[in-house]
Formats: sequence, structure tokens, C-alpha cells
Amino acid sequence: MLSSGSQDIWVGREEELAVLERAVERIRTGTGTAVWIEGEAGIGKSALATRGLKAAHSAGFEVLTGAADPMAQRSPLHVMVDLLRISQRSDDPRRAEIARVLRERRLGLLEPTDVVWAEIELLVGFVDEVCTEGPTVLLLDDAHHLDDASLLCWHRLVSAVDQLPLLLVATCRPTPSRQEVRDLRATISRRGHSVCELTPLTDVESDRLLARLLGAASDSTRDRLAALAMGNPLYLRELANAVSLESDGADDRLPASFGEALTRRLGALSDAATETLRTAALLGGKFSVTDLAVLMRRSASELAGALEDAVAMGIVMDTGTELIFRHPLLRQALYQSVPSALRSALHLEAAQALAISASQPLRVAEQLAASDLAGDAWARQWLEVHAAQLAAQAPELAIDLLRREVNHVQVGEGRTSTLLVVLGWVLLGVGQYREAVDCAQRALAVVTSARHRSEVEFVLVRALFSLGEHQAGIDAVRRSLSRPDLPVVWRARLLGCLAMAQRGGENDTDSADTTAQLALNMAESVHDSFAAAYALIVLWMNRSVRRDHSAALGLLDRALELLRTGPDHSDLRAMAEDGRIFTLQNLTRWEDAAAALRHRTSGARQPGITAAVLRYWLGEWDDALAELELDHTAAAGFSYSGLREPGPLLLWHGVAALIAARRDDRELAQQHLQAGLALPTPTVADRENLDFLIAARAVVLEQAGDHTEAKTVLAEILLHRGRSEMTLTHQWLPDLVRLALEDDDQETARAALNACRAEASAEVEPGRAATALLRCEGLVKRDADALSTAVTRYREVGPAVDLAMALEDLAVVLADREDAATARDAFNEAVDLYTRFGAEWDVRRVDRRLRTHGVRRGVRGKRGPRDLSGWQALTPTELRIAAMIADGQSTPGIAANLYLSPRTVQTHISHVLGKLGVRSRVEIAREVFRQRARSAAVLS
Repeated sequence: MLSSGSQDIWVGREEELAVLERAVERIRTGTGTAVWIEGEAGIGKSALATRGLKAAHSAGFEVLTGAADPMAQRSPLHVMVDLLRISQRSDDPRRAEIARVLRERRLGLLEPTDVVWAEIELLVGFVDEVCTEGPTVLLLDDAHHLDDASLLCWHRLVSAVDQLPLLLVATCRPTPSRQEVRDLRATISRRGHSVCELTPLTDVESDRLLARLLGAASDSTRDRLAALAMGNPLYLRELANAVSLESDGADDRLPASFGEALTRRLGALSDAATETLRTAALLGGKFSVTDLAVLMRRSASELAGALEDAVAMGIVMDTGTELIFRHPLLRQALYQSVPSALRSALHLEAAQALAISASQPLRVAEQLAASDLAGDAWARQWLEVHAAQLAAQAPELAIDLLRREVNHVQVGEGRTSTLLVVLGWVLLGVGQYREAVDCAQRALAVVTSARHRSEVEFVLVRALFSLGEHQAGIDAVRRSLSRPDLPVVWRARLLGCLAMAQRGGENDTDSADTTAQLALNMAESVHDSFAAAYALIVLWMNRSVRRDHSAALGLLDRALELLRTGPDHSDLRAMAEDGRIFTLQNLTRWEDAAAALRHRTSGARQPGITAAVLRYWLGEWDDALAELELDHTAAAGFSYSGLREPGPLLLWHGVAALIAARRDDRELAQQHLQAGLALPTPTVADRENLDFLIAARAVVLEQAGDHTEAKTVLAEILLHRGRSEMTLTHQWLPDLVRLALEDDDQETARAALNACRAEASAEVEPGRAATALLRCEGLVKRDADALSTAVTRYREVGPAVDLAMALEDLAVVLADREDAATARDAFNEAVDLYTRFGAEWDVRRVDRRLRTHGVRRGVRGKRGPRDLSGWQALTPTELRIAAMIADGQSTPGIAANLYLSPRTVQTHISHVLGKLGVRSRVEIAREVFRQRARSAAVLS
């Protein structure tokens, strides 16, 4: 028989080995890279990766390995957690803490969004921290089996790999290939990383390998084996091993196929080893000795001999924490040697044994799924208890098991009711709204307890509203509310849903107020923080519509206090936190808004839309774009939590389009406009998010010289705002006045002025609209005093973008009054601000407007476009991040210090690398040290 050392025999693959060896050298110097290894089963992907990474092991780098299997696709991030050795039993406190956080996640009442986003950021941040301690390698086998969340996590790592001493190696079969896997491969290739496609060994290479494996075997033997193997290294080794089992090696004793070679390999096992491995095969491609001992009801020491034989024969391999079958075909052969009916019974027995041993619910559920047996009383009872916890770990697996059980019996059988309730919650939680509606309607026919009926009715209502079926949702709410036995807590929650629908679907703020206040009173009477906070958010929306921003702020503060002390409803808390930032802006409390953004607790779960809007008005446009940069997820075909609905996506495209347009990047602006304006706007919430897109479209039209159409487009803000919409029209009305006056359209200018006057008068406490009114009046009446007052207010409280535009308007009015000197001062200050934002179009526009009055800019230092490369091109945020990199801080550490998300910091680091023309953090640090030395020399 071939010795285990024969696995070290190697031929061919010189180019591919060189790719991996160069990658190891790159991380040695601080520059990361990704390698994708693709090929059919047995072609040598894993062997190539292992051999190519020998230098990484020898150098003492952190090398973490993992593998996906078919079950992985139903368990979000399980593969990545295993790969990174995240465990509560870990000696590393960071790993143990992450494991604790992952374990404690829950399905919430408002969970149509994916909780995995925060977890992905947590894992990516952990990898970043590990990389700050030294070069790191992540090796992932069988990427074709990855779940979507793990694929996205790998995308995130690929997008960060240029910034870290990190080597990502993934192996994958070419077929069957999911679109998400193809997208990941394309991203790796597009970013300039390596894709190695392994082809069969040549005839010469096959013969060389067989000669080294078999020694003095005849030419005819080697030729026959080579023909059977077709250049597949695994087949060559297994065939050679089968031949070695026969002492004479006669041609008539050669295996007729690869399958026969496998049979001979397994036939050489002892009876004890065969029994042990057959049981192990039930656990999948990898298994722990502990689980195997539980299934076989033996101690680990009793299994040691059989497992040692299996390792010595190369059937299984020891990874240090688990044993894995060296090839899926070996496990499959053992697995299929057990009759299918017996396999099903054994899987059910394995599930029971694992449950008794307090194994993780996921391991138990995998065995239940593999049993393919429905209707077992024990399995149903176990699911009733553990389905919610299982759904948090593997929602698709939970859905499959629950669906199988509830479909096994007749609808009228009462024992289906509990499982139907749980299934409805899980379907709602993962966003499968249509099936959630069907499940809830089925459950309503069989549930008997008031509590279960209430839960099902809530699921039904939430799913209907999420589908946009507002009238059906409202009808369902009213039916539920008519029940005399409806518990108060569920009555409060359903009233909250009804209030939100009245406000967002029916444009009826008065009814929404009444309903929300009733929901709040009920929720407070039973101390239900969810229903109370939800009702307070509806009331906040209505106060915002009525421009009573101080009262609105108080409502949100009450909601956040409830959510801080009550259960974790993270989506609801994120909504309240974002609303608070919005309201502080309306009160012109810009510094408080920025502070609220920095201290937001739910930011990791949401895209940076709220942050981007705030940073837009503060003039921090590079930071705003960093918040919006989602290239890696767009390439992956994924949407961020919160971007599945049109509203936030409209705003995302709108902010990006407006910044691009004002920076005179017309092509990019058009791309965002095209994508944004193609989205439907069926609800109030959607229409409230249209204003940035409309403003961007007006800028693009003005750039094309069509002032009339630009004015008409911007006037849509006046024509289409419903009475229950909170759209802040006043922030765009001064632009509409300017466009109307330039088009000599006094009627539209007056209409805009009157609209702004109405907005200002609606503000219970004078805020942004009051100052915008000064700008509108100053433009229409050519009143420099009104504009000067607006400039003073903007200087005192902000925001910077409005200050620049007010200065521009003041300069034009002063020039019109032939006060050239004062006009030039305002002109220059406006240009300085626009230049700081990178608003090249605004600079050209104000130049044009003042030139018609004979006023030109004075000489005020450096002029012209911003530097695009080199140290001078770095923004203030990028300079701070570069300094922190030089001080040895990780991305999570930088994010914590600057109150940014790790993803946003990652984007800034990418920009720093590009502007400095360097490839790693090490080189960024060198440039920082060089700049510090230069500054010190100048000072001395």
C-alpha cells in the first residue's frame, strides 16, 4: 500500500505554485492579495493551496483554514465563523466575545432586514485586527457551497485585501455555479487579483506522477491507469493505491474504474474502522470526535484506534479541531453503503443523541433535515422549543424543517398550530412576505389560544404592509381589533401598525395621530417598549410634517429611552436614531446632529444614508461619498439592509447624483439619475426621498444650458408635496427662485417665495425654513440686508453648503447694486467654500453670474482644480486616517476614534492608497513619517 508520505509527491502546477508563493511574499511586505483556484473535483485545488502556503506556515504567519459543504448554504456565516475559529470556548477573548454576540442575536418584531450585516462587519473588523498583529492567510475550500452571507463577507474582505497583509485563497469547482459565486470570481479578477484555472495533468505529467507513486510498474500499467484517470491527480493517486494493494500488479488485477479503486481502498479498512467511518459519514464531510462519540455511545479513547487507522490510510485528515474526509467521494461511498431507510433512522437517532448531549441546535437540525422523516413526535416537540433559536442561525434550514412538518398533517389538526406560528415569524423575519401571508392565513384556521392568534395576526399584518398591500393590511388590522379577547399588548402593536399605514399609505396624519396615541397609551399600560416606541415614531413623523420639530425631538428621545432599557429592537432603534439626526438638522442644531451621528448605536446595520445626507449639508462631500460607496456589494449583486425598499435607495442615488453633478462629473451624475428615477414611488415614504434626485436633475439640466427645464423640474417640489409628507422643500426653494429669476419667470419666483414663507410660518420654533426664507426674499426683492442676515445665521449655526450658496446670492445682489468691493469679498468666500467641497460646477456658475456684473475674483492663494494625487490631495479625514495607520491602529480602532463605520474607513483607506500611489498600509505609514520629518525640519 502507498504510504501517507506518497501524498507529498508532486508534479506540475509550477505556474500556479509561483502565484501562491508570490502572494505569500506580498503579505510579508504588507500588501495583501486574493487568489481564486478553480477546477473539477480531485484536480488538486486543495493540494495546490496547501503546498503553495508552506512558506506562510514556515514564516509563522497566521494561517486559518476552513471549508464549506452543501449544508452551509442554509446557515448564514457559519462557514466564516468556523474559518476564523470564533468560539465561546476560545482562549482569545476577542473570539469569545464575538461568539457571544453572535449567539445572542434574536429575531425581532420588525426584522424584515438582514441581521447578518452587523455580523459581517464584526467578522471583517476581527480579520483587520488580526492583520495588524502580522501577515494572515485565510484558506477557504469549496467556495461553491458558501451561503450568501459568507459570500458577501468574502467580498468585503476582497475589497479590503489591498489595505492589509492579508492573503485570501478560495478553491471552487467551475460547475454547477451560482450567479453569486460567479460574481465573486469576477470581482477578484476585476480587482487585478489572481484566478488560477486548474486543467488536467498532461500525459507526461501523469506518467511522471504514476512512476513516482508506483516505482517499477510496467509502462502498460501506467498507461492504463493514466487513461482511466484522465489527468485527474486524485484519481491517479487512488488508482495507484488500488494497484499497490495487489502484490503482483498484474494487468488483469488493475481496477476497471475509479469507483472500483475507491472500493478497494475502503475494503482495506478493519471492521471497526469501517463501522466508525460509516457513522462519521452521517455527520457530513467534517466531524468532531466528540459528536462521533455521542452517536456511537463510546468514549473518544475507544474510537482512537479506528480513527488513527483511517488517518494513516489517508481516508480522513486531522485539522486540529475536527476530522475531515480527504475527498467527498470517499465520504459518499461510505454513506451510500448504508441502506437509505436505515440512513434516515440513523439520522433521526443522531439528532436525538446530539440534542441530549446539549449540542448546538444547528447540528441537531442538520441531522433532522438529513433524515427526511416528517411527523416524528420527538422532532416536532424539539422544533417547537428550538425553532426560533435555529432561525437566527440558519433561517432557511429552519423554514425547510418547519414547512416539512406543517405540510405532513392535515390543516385541521391542532398540533400544527404552534409550528405554523413559528414558521410565520421566521418567514416574516427573512422577508418571504408572500409565504408569510399564506402561512398566517393557514394558521388562523387552526390556532385556538388568544396569544397565538394575536401573534399570527401581527405576522399577517406586517407581511401585507411589507408587500405594499395597504388596504388588505388595514382590513386585517381592523378584523383583529374587533376581537374582544385580543390581549392589550397585541392590540397596542396592531394599532401602531395601523397608525403607520394611515400616515404612510392613506396620507391621513390626523387619524394616524389619534391611533398612535391610543397605541401609546395601551403600550404604556402593559409596559411594552416595542409598541410604545413604534407609536412614538409615528407621532414623531406627524410632528415633523407639521414642522413642530422641538416636540418631534422630545418624542424620539422618549422612544430611545424605552429602547435603551427594554429588549433589543435594533431596527426600530436605528429608525429613531436616524430620525433624531434629521430633526436636529431641522432645528439648525448641526453640531448636535453630528454628535448624534457619532454616537449612534445602530449604525453598523444600516447603509450610510443618514450620515451621507448630514455630511452633504456640512460640506464634507468626500466623507458623504465614502458613506455611500458600496461597490463591493453592487458587484456582488447584494443590497444592503434598508436598500431593498425604493425609499432609501432613491435617497442614496439622489445624494450621490447631486454631489457628482455639483462636482461636474456629469457622466456619474447621469448614471445615478437614470437608476434613481427608474424606481417606483408608490408610498409617501418613497416620495419623501425624491428631493435630492430632483435637485440633481435640475443641476444637470442647468449644466446643459436648459434653465427653463431645470426650473420646471425643481418646481415639482412645489406641485407634488402631499399634506402628510415631511419633504423639506425649503432647502431647495432658494435655488428655484434663482433659476426662475434667471429665466425671467417672476410668477414662479413668487410662487417659490410664498411656498418658503408657508414653510417658515409652519415652524413652531424658527429653524432652517426661516433662514431659507431670508434667502428667497433677498433674491426676489434684491435685498442685500436679508441675504446678509442669512449669511450671518449660517456662519453661526451652519450648514456650510447653505452658507456658500447664500454668499453667492449676496455677491450677485451686491454687484447688482454696484457695490463691487463688498460683492468681491462675498464672491471670494463663496468660491473658497465651493473649492473646499470640490464643487467645480458651482465655482463656474458663480464666476458666470458675477462676470455679467463686471466682478471678478481677487487673487486668494492657490487657484484651479483640487489636487487629485499626492499628499496634498488627501482630505482632512484621510489625513487623520493616514496618521492613525502610521500609529498602528486597525480599521475598527480608527472607526471607533473617528465615529465612522469600519466600511467607511475602509473606503477612505482605499482612496489614500490611490492618491499616494502606494500598495499597503506600510507604505502609507512611511509617507506619514516622511511628512512628519519634513514638517519638523521646517519648524527647526
